[in-house]
Order: sequence, then C-alpha cells, then structure tokens
Amino acid sequence: MKIPLSWLRDYVDLDETIEELTSVLDDLGLVVEGVEVVGEGLEDVIVARVDEIRAIEGADRVRLVIVDAGAGPLEIVCGAMNFAVGNHVPLAPVGAVLPGGFEIAQRKMRGVTSNGMLCSARELRLSDDHEGLYVLDEVIEPVVGQPLLEALGMTCDVVFDISIEGNRPDAWSVRGVARDLATRLGRTLRDPVLAAPDDTAASATYAGAGIDDPDLCGRLTVSVLRDVVVRPSPAHLARRLTMAGMRPISNVVDASNLVMLELGQPTHPYDAAHVAQRTLRARRARVGETLTTLDDVERELAQPGRGLGDTGEDCVIVDGDDRVLGLAGIMGGAASEISLRTTDVLLEAAFFDPMSIARSSKRHGLRSEASNRFERGVDPALALVAVARFVALLRESNPEVRWMADPLDVSGNVPEPPTVSLRVGDLERALGVDVAGDEVRRILEGLQFRVSGEGSWLITAPSARLDVRSGAAGRADVIEEIARLYGYSRLPRRTPTWPEPGALSDRQRIRRRLRDTVVDLGVHESWTPTLGSDADFDVLSPGGARVRVTNPLASEESVLRSSMLVGLVRAWGKNAERGLGDVVLGEIGNVFIHPDVAAAPRHTRGGAGGAVSLALPQENERLTMVLGREGDDAHTAVATWAALATRLGIHDVVVRSSDDVIAGLHPTRTARLVERGTNRLVGYVGEIDSRLFEVLTTGAPRRLGVLDVDLDVLFEMTLDAELDQFVSVPGRYPVAIVDLAFVVPQAVHAVDLAEVLMAAADVVEDVTLFDVYRGASLPARTRSLAYNVRFSSPEKTLSESDVATAREALIAAASALGAALRS
Repeated sequence: MKIPLSWLRDYVDLDETIEELTSVLDDLGLVVEGVEVVGEGLEDVIVARVDEIRAIEGADRVRLVIVDAGAGPLEIVCGAMNFAVGNHVPLAPVGAVLPGGFEIAQRKMRGVTSNGMLCSARELRLSDDHEGLYVLDEVIEPVVGQPLLEALGMTCDVVFDISIEGNRPDAWSVRGVARDLATRLGRTLRDPVLAAPDDTAASATYAGAGIDDPDLCGRLTVSVLRDVVVRPSPAHLARRLTMAGMRPISNVVDASNLVMLELGQPTHPYDAAHVAQRTLRARRARVGETLTTLDDVERELAQPGRGLGDTGEDCVIVDGDDRVLGLAGIMGGAASEISLRTTDVLLEAAFFDPMSIARSSKRHGLRSEASNRFERGVDPALALVAVARFVALLRESNPEVRWMADPLDVSGNVPEPPTVSLRVGDLERALGVDVAGDEVRRILEGLQFRVSGEGSWLITAPSARLDVRSGAAGRADVIEEIARLYGYSRLPRRTPTWPEPGALSDRQRIRRRLRDTVVDLGVHESWTPTLGSDADFDVLSPGGARVRVTNPLASEESVLRSSMLVGLVRAWGKNAERGLGDVVLGEIGNVFIHPDVAAAPRHTRGGAGGAVSLALPQENERLTMVLGREGDDAHTAVATWAALATRLGIHDVVVRSSDDVIAGLHPTRTARLVERGTNRLVGYVGEIDSRLFEVLTTGAPRRLGVLDVDLDVLFEMTLDAELDQFVSVPGRYPVAIVDLAFVVPQAVHAVDLAEVLMAAADVVEDVTLFDVYRGASLPARTRSLAYNVRFSSPEKTLSESDVATAREALIAAASALGAALRS
C-alpha cells in the first residue's frame, strides 16, 4: 500500500526524518518495502500547449510536434500518439534535469532538431503510466508556461510503500497507519473533515434500501446526493490519488477511492437514473444470473467453486426490479456506472461477510482494492462516517451538491466486538517485562480499545478490529498489540533453555561422521529400494530363505532385501548405459536376514494355547559401496577402506584373506575385514562376482570393486576421538630408506608383519608393502613379502651404524613370526 507522507501528516504531526519514520513503521509491523521521493527534479518542467503535429519524412514511429510554452513555438520530436492539437503536456526544455539525473539536450533525429522532451507521467515519476504523454487537461486547467509543480499544486513529497499483513484490517488505510504512529509516538490523532446532510428532505422519500440475506450483508447504507456535476477532481486530490497508485477518473469516482484509501471503507456510487425505483438491495445471486462488470467482462454468478467450502454463493446488489447491478464488495456493473450525464447519485457504503467476499473474488478471478479490504473485514460502524468524508471531498469540486437527510441504514448480522480480561501478570508472563499500567491503558486507548479497571482490566475491542478473538485467544491478541506498540526492540532477549537439551546419540554422531567421510571420498550417496522380488535376490542365492511382507502392494515388492549389492550394481549399470559409469555409488541402509540364515533373537508370545516362541528376522545396518570407475578393482576397494578407516580413526581392523564364498562377491578376489583381538567380522572388501555383473548389467564385462561394512559392529567399536590432533611433520633431518624382503609362511598376514616391523625400532617412520611373490624357488606354503622401510630421527642425522642396528632389530623381530630374510 502506497501512502504519501503528506497524507499521514493530515492526521498526526510527524517531524521525524524519513529514516526514523521507516524504522518506527518497521518496528510496528508495518514493513516499509520502499521509499520514493516524488516531485524532485521537476523544477524545470513547464506546461506547454500542442499547436501543430506534423509527420516526419521516412519516420513511422515519431512525429514533429510544435508546442508553445510561453516563449514562442518550439519543435519537439515525439514518439507518443495519445495527444492532439490543443492538449497541454509537460515540457522538459533543453538543460532540464529530470528525476534520476537524466539531462535533456538538443538532439537531431531524422534530420529534425528536437529542442526538449515532452514527458509521460512515468518519466516524471508521477505514476507508473507510460502509455503516452501526461495529458494535463485530464486532471487540471493548465496555463501555458506555468511551472508543472505549481500547476499540479505539488511540493516534494515522500511515498512509503508499506506491506500490510492480512490480519490487520484496521491498518489498510492512511488513518489506520497514522493511528499506529500516533499511539507509538504519543501524539494526538486528528479526525477527518466530515460533511453533514444539507437537504431537509429525508432520503426515504427518494430512495429505498434492503437486505434479503443478512448473513452475507451485515449493514447496507444508501445516501442520496442531488445536483451532482461530474468533472475532474481538484489537482491536489488527483495528485494524492496518483501518488497512492490509483488513476484519477472523475470527482465522484475519485472521492470514493480517496475515502477507501484514507479510512479503509470502500463505497460505491451508482447513477440513480439507471437504478430502477432508486432502490438498492443486497441478496444472494441466483443460478443463471450474469453481470457485466466495469472491466467489460460478463460473469456467470452463483456457480460453485473448487475451493474448500465454496458453494458458489455470491452476494450481489440489485435494484428495485431485482436486476443485478454489482458484485457486492468487489466490482460494480457497467449499467449503472457514473458518467458525465450523472446528476443524482446513490452512494452505497456497506459491511459484507469477509469470507463470502474472499470466495467470490477468488472464484471469479477478480481482485480489487475494495475486495482486498472487504475480505479482511472493514469496520461495520464506519459506513456513514465514510459517506460524510466522501461528501466533504466531493464538495471541493462540486460545492452545489446536496446530501439528503437521514441516509438509509439497514442492519444484518454484524460481528459483536469481544471483551477480554487481562491482568498485569498475564503481560509479564507473556512478554518477560513489567509494562506499567498507565502505559498499557495509553496504548490500548490509542488503538481505540475500551478499557475499564486498574491492574485487572476488561478490554473491549473496537469494531474495526475483527482480528481480535474472544477468550484466551483474544487475550493473546491484546497482549500482541501491547507488545507491538510498546516496541519489540524494548523486550528483553532470552535464549530458550530446556531441562534436558537434546543431543545426538553416539550412533547418530558416528553415522553422520561416516556419511560425511564417504561423500568426501567421492562417493555418490544412493538410495535403492528396500523391497524387491524373488527374482531380484535369486541372482545372489537362488531359492534362499527370505523375509517376506505379508501384505505387499505388489508381488515385485514382496521381499525385504538381504543385501544392497543387487540394487547398487543395477543402478551402476543404468548409469553406465547412459555413459555415466565412471562413478562410485554408496548406500547406508538396512538389510534383513531370515532367522534360518542368521542366529536371530526369539520372541515369546502368550496365547490361549500357551506360549509360542517366534524367531525374528535380523535387521542389520550396513554401508555398501560399488566402485565402478575405470581401473577400480579389489586393490582400490582396499585403498578406499584404508582411507575410510583413517578418517574415522579405526586402528584395530585388518584385511584378512578368506576362503568364504560370499553371495555376490568374487570367489578369489574377496577378503574379510576383521577386528584384531576379538576376530569379529566387520565386513568384506573385494570385487563383484562376474556372474552378478552379467545378470544385472548390459555392458561389456569389467571389474567392479566392492566394500561392505557391518555398521552394527562398527558402532560398537572404539573410534579415535582425537583425529584433529596435530602431529609434527618429519623432515628436519635426512631419511634413510632400505628394502627388506622376507620369506614368510602362507598363514602370516602382511599387515601383521608390517606392524611388527614398525614396532621393532624407534627410528622406523614408515613401512610399506610393495611386492608379493610366490614361486618354485620358495619353500612350499610360503611367499615373499617385500617392504620399503623409512628410518628417521627427529634429533639427528642417522649414521650408517644407526641404520644397520635398526635393520638388524627388524630382522630379529620378524623371525618371531617365522619370517626369514630373503637372500
């Protein structure tokens, strides 16, 4: 909603700067979306009369316009087409600087020199209209050569673009915003200038009014205005309307719009000559009725909508012949609109049921400034005040208008303002601050609440506050208003506390750490279906025992997976078909093991025939990764596990060769991950079985690495909590490197020997396996393991004797495992 500062100052004294006012409005919940300074840069613009219009040879889009601005004819090249000879338009002469810093210079176009620019309202930042020139004859009686600001009766003004929340119907007006400012700043709110009826004849002798459906129309007032002369509004009123974002039309229509913007009460003027029996009634629309609204669209009424509870009820205004004149609260009909021939006006000001207006507006796809206010709820008591303000504004351009006495006023169902009780303790508990009783009373009475009592108050909401509820909810609404006007910035800030603040469990914490690590290693986290068919899992173990769902939605989703390999390999295959096979897929999820396969827990259930022992399936959380990049195999799978273990701080898991046959894994290129000491199985590392690859993919055969980890076991292990601990980087003194090859029994694992070598001497920095050899030259059931060993000392450069001593210590330590130095 756009509100000029000058309009606010009509109601409350405001000496604050623009920045200060913006801050106050924001703190009141009336958020300022933008601020525009209007009238700046127009000091050099003058009124010019169009004397002649000529075509320019070879130009279709521009014309030569001869204007007179009081100093003789001027030639201007102009592209607008909405004006004629005799019209008065704004002229920015050469040297003028328009809003935005745009300087006018003499220019030559199509061989013709243009000595200035004729301006649109948008170029002058007077409105958003840029369809053509700003034709001044439509809004004022212009004088040639007069400064534009003087002609329009303008001074520089500031327009606030304020976002009004839907639950603040009282703030959808200039006076509503001024009321909030006056209350916050402790200043007096002035009343609008109102007119009084000046014709002794009663309105009932000329017109009639009625309500057929009081649930749709809570109040209908009809005022009779005689001797109306339709003409342009005074310049200052037209200007005010333009700054508020609406287009001036005529003094009658403009007065209606100004009252709506100023007080929040929409009104609708009807040409009495086109209203049968000069009677207005409100009723429900009937099926089959139509209405051509002011936007020249024929609308079918009483048609049920698609919204919840929308039965198609439209409230309409009809005349004495029961002919539909307007869609109540939204838009009037074309048949009775105001025209230059209008002399008598029936002015409707009413209260309509907000929800009915909202549904009708949505159903017809028709929103207007009036419907915006009616659907939020206008003040039911405001109607005749708005009429008095309408007449006062109309008399500025039409002093001879007569307002007949005793306007017609018919009542329907009107909401009753609620009364709620409030104590000082309620405020302190809700806001955390003790607001003085005098301050509470000042705030509420400033917002026009009725307050009685001291310390324990009975508070009655004003009729304009349809958003205030009754009971405990209404008490909360009143406290919110006190807090808003007291100032949210004045309330103490506290950090909420709980007696038992929540935290991640160890399992949740490790799972998050694991997921982050997996993603850091370049794995694409995947999701594969938990449910599948027998055919899906027959590729792993044909006819194996499986956990089934008793009531599946489909037969192909009747079996709970016992492994994530099928889903991941199939997903990798789909990616490979589309040229995206160079990828690593990983998933953290649950698999389900049948009781006949795993040593599952048993559950005893009592019944009429005695206790029954039930074997339950085992639910196991796992991490499964399929490594499908070019060159991935069992070696890269082992390297991936090593990187993962390092990041997680896992030190006691080693890779062991295995003779186990694991469904879906390669029979000879698969190893176990085993916890040292307990010998618990942590998972498997290796490659996908080639037969599984052939069944689930369509591409050429290739190796796929695999890593499968039992997270239930991993979560029970002790992980290193000090992963970020700083370790000094060696390198101050030179490093000595030797290669040692040992002949070891087949049963000795390379990792075990490497750990023995690392612990054999203090100067050992690193031990790396670089070769494994099996051949006829070696004793039976042995193999050769070759290690690269780095020696260094943080204290000195190692001598040859130091290195030789350390080397002998390593050879001696290796002999404990049956390893002998290979000659």
